[in-house]
Amino acid sequence: MSRARTIEDRHSAAEATPTLFEDLPTEPICVRVAAAVKLTGIPRSTLYELIGSGEIETAKIGRSTFILYASLKRLFEKH
Repeated sequence: MSRARTIEDRHSAAEATPTLFEDLPTEPICVRVAAAVKLTGIPRSTLYELIGSGEIETAKIGRSTFILYASLKRLFEKH
């Protein structure tokens, strides 16, 4: 019986507490190259050319390359 109350208390406390993600923006900060290909339809090789020319900003974390989402938006706003 005490265990049941504990679980119910946890559930009601979780529902009453606002989530940490309510105030976060709906757009991502960055995306991986594969996601950028899917989002934009731009071929992977062209994305890497745009990265090389500086038209698209990236962040390198370890071996992963992330494309800044705002940079992708700017690219399409220009064209």
